[in-house]
Amino acid sequence: MLQSIFKKVFGSRNDRLVKQYLQKVKAINALEPAMEQLSDSELAGKTAEFKSRLSQAGADKLDETLDKLLPEAFAVVREASKRVMGMRHFDVQMVGGMVLHDGKIAEMRTGEGKTLMATLPAYLNALTGKGVHVVTVNDYLASRDAEAMGRIYGFLGLTTGVNLSQMPHDAKQAAYAADITYGTNNEYGFDLLRDNMVHQMSEKVQRPLAFGIIDEVDSILIDEARTPLIISGQSEDNTALYQQVNLVPPRLVRQDKEDSEGDYSVDEKSRQVLLSEAGHEKVEAVLTEMGLLPEGGSLYEPANIMLMHHVYAALRAHALFFRDQHYVVQNDEVIIVDEFTGRLMSGRRWSEGLHQAVEAKEGVAIQKENQTLASITFQNYFRIYKKLSGMTGTADTEAFEFQSIYGLETVVIPTHNPMIRKDEHDQVYRTAAERDQAVINDIRARNANGQPVLVGTTSIEANEHLSAELKKAGLPHNVLNAKQHAREAEVIAQAGMPGGITIATNMAGRGTDIVLGGSIQKEIDAIRNDEALSDSEKDAHTAALKADWQPRHDAVLASGGLHIIGTERHESRRVDNQLRGRSGRQGDPGSSRFFLSLEDPLLRIFASDRVAAIMDRLKMPEGEAIEHPWVTRAIENAQRKVEQRNFDIRKQLLEYDDVSNDQRKVIYEQRNEVLASDNIADTIRAMRDDVLHETISLHIAPGSMDEQWDVPGLEKALAAQFSLDLPLTQWLEGDKTLNEDGLRTKICEAADALYREKEAIVGADGLRQFERAVMLQSMDSHWREHLSALDHLRQGIHLRSYAQKQPKQEYKREAFELFSAMLTGIKAEVTQTTTTVQVRIPEDVQAVELQDALSNVQFEHAGFDEAQDFAAAEAEIAGLDFSRAGRNDPCPCGSGKKFKQCHGKLS
Repeated sequence: MLQSIFKKVFGSRNDRLVKQYLQKVKAINALEPAMEQLSDSELAGKTAEFKSRLSQAGADKLDETLDKLLPEAFAVVREASKRVMGMRHFDVQMVGGMVLHDGKIAEMRTGEGKTLMATLPAYLNALTGKGVHVVTVNDYLASRDAEAMGRIYGFLGLTTGVNLSQMPHDAKQAAYAADITYGTNNEYGFDLLRDNMVHQMSEKVQRPLAFGIIDEVDSILIDEARTPLIISGQSEDNTALYQQVNLVPPRLVRQDKEDSEGDYSVDEKSRQVLLSEAGHEKVEAVLTEMGLLPEGGSLYEPANIMLMHHVYAALRAHALFFRDQHYVVQNDEVIIVDEFTGRLMSGRRWSEGLHQAVEAKEGVAIQKENQTLASITFQNYFRIYKKLSGMTGTADTEAFEFQSIYGLETVVIPTHNPMIRKDEHDQVYRTAAERDQAVINDIRARNANGQPVLVGTTSIEANEHLSAELKKAGLPHNVLNAKQHAREAEVIAQAGMPGGITIATNMAGRGTDIVLGGSIQKEIDAIRNDEALSDSEKDAHTAALKADWQPRHDAVLASGGLHIIGTERHESRRVDNQLRGRSGRQGDPGSSRFFLSLEDPLLRIFASDRVAAIMDRLKMPEGEAIEHPWVTRAIENAQRKVEQRNFDIRKQLLEYDDVSNDQRKVIYEQRNEVLASDNIADTIRAMRDDVLHETISLHIAPGSMDEQWDVPGLEKALAAQFSLDLPLTQWLEGDKTLNEDGLRTKICEAADALYREKEAIVGADGLRQFERAVMLQSMDSHWREHLSALDHLRQGIHLRSYAQKQPKQEYKREAFELFSAMLTGIKAEVTQTTTTVQVRIPEDVQAVELQDALSNVQFEHAGFDEAQDFAAAEAEIAGLDFSRAGRNDPCPCGSGKKFKQCHGKLS
């Protein structure tokens, strides 16, 4: 009660913030006449002036000086945009620009000009010379926005770069060196991981992360944050096993209800499959019959744990993942469909053997499993930025998560024109068939009236089903789904044509405006870029195009604007709001309605019993719908439940990743120190002393009596581990005063002397290079093994709760122990390699190349959901056959090493 009274008197925090920003907008607007008087060169010269003022202020007052420059810099960008693009930033875009500069999230309705708004803070912060990253959801938007907005930056003397996947290394470095860089979230994250796998400082592409502006911030920081980014390499081949285990699920019977007859149950909420007691026995019998399990063997024996993993992967592939819904099969390949955008995610792969199980189910070629080389979550990647901001049309429902995890406040920006779209109540039908008929009837009625319709579906399957129904009804339409996303932007731009019908997966074409009457921007751009036309001809052609477009625009306005139909509620309210937001841009008229059925997953899992009971009591005839605010509210409550569960999943992922993130920071920091240093001889010496002291302590306990010393054992250990043949027994017999400390000192000095002899043979420079190579290689291989160990630890850690232990605390404790063991392992390996290496000529050291040059590497955005794989083929060595070499056999190349340590090394 009191809170609402205070809000009425003082306004909400959002209102107060917007009011403060609007005061600054007045100062910017006051500068507009002066800016209009400047010539093009004078306006462009403002950039150098601003940079000079920043450098005079000094690094410690950088933020303060930027804030003082803001009104003038924003006025300069607005004027440049008017001259270059013919577009003037609205006052609300100025407010949004200030919100982004302050490191907050700006929520602006669809069509309010977020892309243009981002030029304001991007220009201002690029003046520091530290680089600005604009993050988009796909390569198309990154290229489009960089090209369009790059004209403004170029006019003002700043450079623009585009960071795309699979770019050449030099082009990537150039993109990051630019003042403002556009790219996708995946690519920025993978570049950070790749930068921490290079062997020379010059191979790095990223600069320190200063300022990031995330477009569609809800999609990137929330929808895609449930799964980490992973770089992986291929491990051993289990292809035949996947094919054999794939024959098991068809022989099992699914339970209708919990505890009913059957071999396995499916939990659709948590997307898990569980074998029943009878199911276990049946699976064991089937596997024994196939020869995969010994007679009388159990799936739970330690030797059969991997077999159990394969069985569950196959079961999930058959019971939870369906063709044309979760994936499509193209060119003998299983391609994942993004559950949020409906786009094909070429090259991405599910992890934990699930993708291989789906490949076996579909009968396509099975690719090898992966080993993690490096990994990071989006949460931890974006928290590295010194300043982060974001913009989207739908952030307010997730404001709590943005604030609690990223420390980002959400500010809702008012619209430039009042929003007049009519959002009608949901209609709920008993069956999907009744719902589809109602959708077609609504489309037909609006089409007859000349009103354009955009139909949003949640899957490709629903898309194609509705398309087939519309064909039967004789209604011409455009289909837009993941199968042809190359045409996405073009099709969506024309969705506002009179009488147009477009069916799209819910977020297809996101980032492209739907103009009522159809978009003519492409034709106008073609005229502007036609050098054969004079300026007067260009103006005449453009005017003719606009005159032709105006009647179409007026006809659509008269019919009620763009009508949005949702054929199903998404599990997130944001995605539904995004679909609705495609209509009613810039004060245009429009309407929206969702048609649902009790067979929809969301209703079936969360609300069907209650709504079905209402329908039964009201004795509703077939084809009749329930339409009531209560029903809409019940559905929204169901969505809230799912959103809360997804938030918990992301929070849990983050809490576990924070443990490895702290370790990641330490190892990457140490790695960068090694990369940046030409001479790590002191580090190597300190490591050698540590390892030698530890080895000595195993045989001579500190502070022990002479009689307790194991001198022969120590001599053997030093000879075997460090090639140090030292006559310790003679030393002790020859010098009775030699105590424990003296002996330790003599051993370390002997090791140093032996090492100096090697340095004399190969030269200091050669040995320093070798030390660096060994150090980096050891750190990388141990880090990979550590990541794998953490994965395994995490998979079983929840079982600790049965022993009344807190799984997260246990994970933290054991992860720390593993990390300490890893650091000890690195020290031991580096010391052993550097002391035992035998060199006779300088060329021996120069011949040592880093074995870890990455090949057949895959980039995944993975975990339970998805993974990305731009697989590079394995390098074939001419004339040698590696196909028959076992992992532990000698390598066919004749190096004398095991195959797994040589040409079969996991990269």
